Amino acid sequence: MAAMAADATLIVTNARVLTMDRAAPRAQAVALAGERVLAVGGNDEIAALAGPGCGVVDAGGRSVLPGFVESHLHLFMGGAELAHLQLLGVEGPQALGRAIGEYATAHPDLALIIGQGCDYAIYGRALTRHDLDAIMPDRPVVLIAADHHTGWANTAALKAAGILEGRALGPGNEIVMGDDGLATGELREFEAKAPVLALSGAQRITAGIATGEEPVPAPTRDDLLADAEEMARGLAHCARHGLTSLVNMDGNRYTLDVLAELRAQGRLTARVRVPFHFRNHRRPEDLGIASAMSHEFNDDWLASGFVKLFMDGVVDSGTAVRLDDYPGQPGWRGEPLFTEDAFAAACIEADRRGLQIAVHAIGDGAVRRVLDGYAAARVANGARDARHRIEHIEMIDRADIPRMAKMGVIASVQPCHAPGAQDFPLQPTMDMVGRHRWKDAYLCRSLAEAGVKLAFATDWPVADVNPLRCIQAALTRPAYEGAQDERLGLMDALAAYTTGGAHAEHTDERKGMLRAGMLGDLVMLDGDIEATAPTEIGAMTVAMTVCGGQVVWDSARSTAFA
Repeated sequence: MAAMAADATLIVTNARVLTMDRAAPRAQAVALAGERVLAVGGNDEIAALAGPGCGVVDAGGRSVLPGFVESHLHLFMGGAELAHLQLLGVEGPQALGRAIGEYATAHPDLALIIGQGCDYAIYGRALTRHDLDAIMPDRPVVLIAADHHTGWANTAALKAAGILEGRALGPGNEIVMGDDGLATGELREFEAKAPVLALSGAQRITAGIATGEEPVPAPTRDDLLADAEEMARGLAHCARHGLTSLVNMDGNRYTLDVLAELRAQGRLTARVRVPFHFRNHRRPEDLGIASAMSHEFNDDWLASGFVKLFMDGVVDSGTAVRLDDYPGQPGWRGEPLFTEDAFAAACIEADRRGLQIAVHAIGDGAVRRVLDGYAAARVANGARDARHRIEHIEMIDRADIPRMAKMGVIASVQPCHAPGAQDFPLQPTMDMVGRHRWKDAYLCRSLAEAGVKLAFATDWPVADVNPLRCIQAALTRPAYEGAQDERLGLMDALAAYTTGGAHAEHTDERKGMLRAGMLGDLVMLDGDIEATAPTEIGAMTVAMTVCGGQVVWDSARSTAFA
């Protein structure tokens, strides 16, 4: 046992501690002193460290781990969407009509009815505005796909947003038009959805992902306080699932302002990183904004320090960028959101400024363009421990995997997104991938075995934020025909949610494991995860979450402290 010279303020004893520290992987108890880990060791030696008023938690043989790091989520959106109509698992016209009708009746004053988690095949085909008109003709309605890249709006919503007759948009975004010259109701990517979502007054919340700009009009103090409540709802939801570090994947200065307000109120219950969202209308010199954000917000509770970009869309809508044609669509490979030169220029400038880069790249064509941009930055600026990231990687040419490993590029992946692993069905996604490419899709073990560092996440609210369900997906996901088994072992999956997440953040010297001197973040589960069948891990719950030495979730009191 190694301990610092201080009295413990909180002790967790009689636990099955998985420290994630290779030098001392197991223990019985953990002592915290303020915001730091004081010591890890046996029950008796840790009990002797108790100071006056020290809290003592008897784990009763339950698993205790470092606090989970959610490496890719959308916190602001997720908090707001907890109040929306939830459509996960809803199938067919009758079920959809009933869900929308009941929600509309319960919320008569909403300017826009928003449904979340709509399946691309909810009707066995693409939805149209006419389908939604048949359910709700007189109130604006928009349904958002689980991946958030596609929406389907009724005529009332399209008219109110001024896009029934279409609108010019940037590359990769599309208001799908019908033969009658009017919008069909399908809205592909964020610029297409933004005019409809703005009807709800949520543009302050969605600006960080839709445009990367600051909200217009400028938020008032009352706006900020109202948005802080949405953010607090998201933080509380994360706390109850054992998440103590959150890497937001959309962002602007306003997102940081809202989080700073919660911090001032003493309600920031997780450590949050927020990027500067660099959309494809930006120029490299705009990265000065990212540097300014990083200079102002740069501590263990609230930080920036990185840039987020999108290179493509998603497989289901055919907007992911591939190296080969989509099945049944000769000549169509998706449209990159950045030209090769523009992306390389952005990478070179961001890297020159010491900023980390994180890029949404789902198709193998997008992944390759991102790697080419990172390589250009290394040539221009010299190699460094940048830990630039690629988010999702749902398809990859296997020839690019060694490049990732050699450059130290982080694979920020979501095991729960693999079709058939959890909530997302095999079809139509796997048909869109194409059977001949299943061997290159949704890789996890192949990346790890090649030496690529993994960081796990859910992309909440795209998927359930629960890390235990995501861990189960990593352990039990299906092997696709003709493909390698991509399942991981339990300890590797836990590492991707702890040490791997910290490594991806450049915070591994103080986070991601339980060891004296590290940040005092831990999670206690409701049982022994090592003794739980892999197929049952997702049903486990979090008994307690501690962040910075403070209990932020206690299931015994059903209380999240946000």
